[in-house]
Amino acid sequence: MVPEDEIGPRFAYTIGLTHTHGAPELAMFGLDIHVMHRMLNKLGAKSAAGAVLAAGQKHPDVVDGHQVVLRQIDLRWYRTFFGQAIGFYRRPPFPMLQVAWPDVDDRFHWEEQAEERHRESASVVAATG
Repeated sequence: MVPEDEIGPRFAYTIGLTHTHGAPELAMFGLDIHVMHRMLNKLGAKSAAGAVLAAGQKHPDVVDGHQVVLRQIDLRWYRTFFGQAIGFYRRPPFPMLQVAWPDVDDRFHWEEQAEERHRESASVVAATG
């Protein structure tokens, strides 16, 4: 969990899912770091139980009443945000997915109707959109 500072947004990400379960690492941006931590733990538990996590998947059971979508992270952002994971794995690339969350009206940051504040806080590292 990384708090927001003058350099960048608050974010959270996993380290070890690839090593332990052969699953992609997961990252989230823009929400309370404790909320993101809980959501990443839920998805990590699904992975540990054998679920295959992949870009494009929707998961309705991570946040009550909402779904999240997994998206590929652009490799250009690895060094900026995931230094601890690079240290763990000794080098990128390792699989990493962004867990995208909807705004209050269930719109994702890549949708034109999404709130501007949501688009800015959630779209940091997406490979597309």
